[in-house]
Amino acid sequence: MSTATISGLDAWSKKKSGIWLAIIAAILVGVCVAGGNVGIVFALLIALMLTGIPVSIALGLTVLMFLFLLTNVPIEAVALKLFTGIEKFEIMAIPFFILAGNFLTHGGVAKRMIAFATSMIGHWHGGLALAGILSCAMFALVCGSSVATVVAIGSIILPAMVKQGYPKQFGAGVIITAGSLGILMLPSIPKVIYAISTNTSIGALFVAGLFPGMLLTAMLCGTTWFLAKKNNYPRMPKASWGQRWKAFRESIWGLMLVVIIIGGIYSGVFTATEAAAMSAVYAFFISNFVYKDMSIKETPKVLLNSASMSAMLLYIITNAVLFSFLMTHEDIPKLMADWILNKDLGQAGFLFFTNILLLLAGNVMEPSSIILVLAPILHPAAIRLGIDSVHFGILIDANMEVGLCHPPVGLNLYVASGISKMSITELTVAVMPWLLTMIVFLVIVTYWPGLSLWLPRAMGMM
Repeated sequence: MSTATISGLDAWSKKKSGIWLAIIAAILVGVCVAGGNVGIVFALLIALMLTGIPVSIALGLTVLMFLFLLTNVPIEAVALKLFTGIEKFEIMAIPFFILAGNFLTHGGVAKRMIAFATSMIGHWHGGLALAGILSCAMFALVCGSSVATVVAIGSIILPAMVKQGYPKQFGAGVIITAGSLGILMLPSIPKVIYAISTNTSIGALFVAGLFPGMLLTAMLCGTTWFLAKKNNYPRMPKASWGQRWKAFRESIWGLMLVVIIIGGIYSGVFTATEAAAMSAVYAFFISNFVYKDMSIKETPKVLLNSASMSAMLLYIITNAVLFSFLMTHEDIPKLMADWILNKDLGQAGFLFFTNILLLLAGNVMEPSSIILVLAPILHPAAIRLGIDSVHFGILIDANMEVGLCHPPVGLNLYVASGISKMSITELTVAVMPWLLTMIVFLVIVTYWPGLSLWLPRAMGMM
């Protein structure tokens, strides 16, 4: 992480520390007024997070403090839930998709996708930036991780844009927001977590993100083209059809993963979890034996990095499972659903309320934690209001995309800061035109369920 990033984090920490006591005091007052176990649980959780404790640990401490001090739940039940809660077969998709993403990042797939995208649209206004967005979309089809998409595409395309004469801020804004496509297109780790939390079909969620992802890609390209034309940014020479065909042939091995994921799930050859395993094996094969940009000697390092990232996510999931157990024991999801429904918000009002809540949560939590904490609470109310579970999952996914692109905990910002050597403040300003575009997209996804639901229904997945 760059010095600018670290200094930005320090500045945020200092600014935040001055208001901690006031916020915690307000929370405690709210608990006294509201009363009940619901207020106590969330007051404990928020107070612990505001002290700087990682969300995963805050979840676990909240559960332990509440169970030991305010209930008579036997410790054996807690231990049993701790282990049985993460033995679901679907959870295995997470480490496999992380492994596949790491193989694709190091195996030369990204640079070949960039070459193909550049050959197709590089001659348009802002051609290299447009190629970066299209490359992110193609990489997102086979990856499932926003951070991996930013690293794989951004580390190649951003230096090339600066070298060609684009402002660094412009290039960084493009890559930060386009990288968020990594969690919206076909495979997606947040989708897997949502599916586990709400018992929704993973296969349907994967396919449901395809059309929204294509729409967001087109909207980001439109914003980029407008800004590039307005500022007369560089264009590349038009590639011949022979050059385009050659670039396509070289990138086809990576794009075949799309066929494996959709074809395998739709045909019933394997489940979404098995598709993740197949993706990891296929990514290993093309990285080492087809493109040969990665040697066998590098494989142990990729495996270790993937295991480390998987362990971090599974630790968060484990603590969230305990938190979910506590909420279920105290009947909190039903109480919250009843409270929301008693407000007579209707579908439109509830969806608006959900978006605001998720966007606010994105200021203090990362996507996995937000989904694990809020999805079990909001999902019952959504179902009772007649909102489809798959549509609701894509809505949450779109909110997570926005959260990845703004401070203080937007992961894409910090990854881009490391690549571009720009401060978080500079990147926050740079990303604004595309972030506003994403907000418009969020409204469309929220109130147009057919955009998400048509394809999985047409494929017989719903």
